[in-house]
Amino acid sequence: MAKIDALRRFFLPCFFPPTATTATAASAAPKKRLSTSLRDDLEISASTTANGGPTHDQDSPATTPDSVTPKFVTAAAIVAPPRPSKTMVIGTIFGHRRGHVWFCVQQDRLRNKPFLLLEFPILTHQLVNEMRFGLVRIALECNRVELGLCPLRSIPIWAMSCNGRKLGFAAKKKAGDSIRSMLKTMQSTTVGAGVMPSGFGFGSGSKTEEVMYMRANYEHVVGSADSESFHLINPDEFPGQELSIFLLRSPNMGNQ
Repeated sequence: MAKIDALRRFFLPCFFPPTATTATAASAAPKKRLSTSLRDDLEISASTTANGGPTHDQDSPATTPDSVTPKFVTAAAIVAPPRPSKTMVIGTIFGHRRGHVWFCVQQDRLRNKPFLLLEFPILTHQLVNEMRFGLVRIALECNRVELGLCPLRSIPIWAMSCNGRKLGFAAKKKAGDSIRSMLKTMQSTTVGAGVMPSGFGFGSGSKTEEVMYMRANYEHVVGSADSESFHLINPDEFPGQELSIFLLRSPNMGNQ
């Protein structure tokens, strides 16, 4: 993005010098999102001219087609790679004190059915110890050829590592009645951490054990069909904790 902004500031004044008419139109027009490539800027400028917008002197070498088009096309091809999509989701890490950690992702806290639910091989107290140092990177990797064409979030099993240490295999799960009941109990909570009373039995845990949880907003980044990630967004009053979870698949498995 920094390269795009630099090229924008350098090229646009050369090809489209500001005029009084242009300045007036710019101040009156509503603000728009910055385009993702220089080609978009060229198309916007061409559309404005076709609708009777500001025009430029044809004798000026800065506005001749031979001087504008090749440079803009070349710049767009160099500095405008595909951008990943980003959305905000609610992520909940929870588990019985002596059980495995679970990771639940919801697009809306009022929906009790998560769109992703994983059981990690790491124990709850082990993850708590990792988080004491402020940096946790959980990588879930799939190298199985038979799952090369499977949607990424539908892969049933993952090889998991935490901060570079291999821990075993994480598994995709369906939300049963106990987990849906727990999610309904914490509907009013968007950000928070604590302990829920016993009564929710899931996985290898018992209904007599308390459930520890940490609930927060996450940035969900879809890089490609073979990579997604979830990044914890810290509240302003609780800085310092960095937690990211990556779903990774070998990109050439679908071609084998």
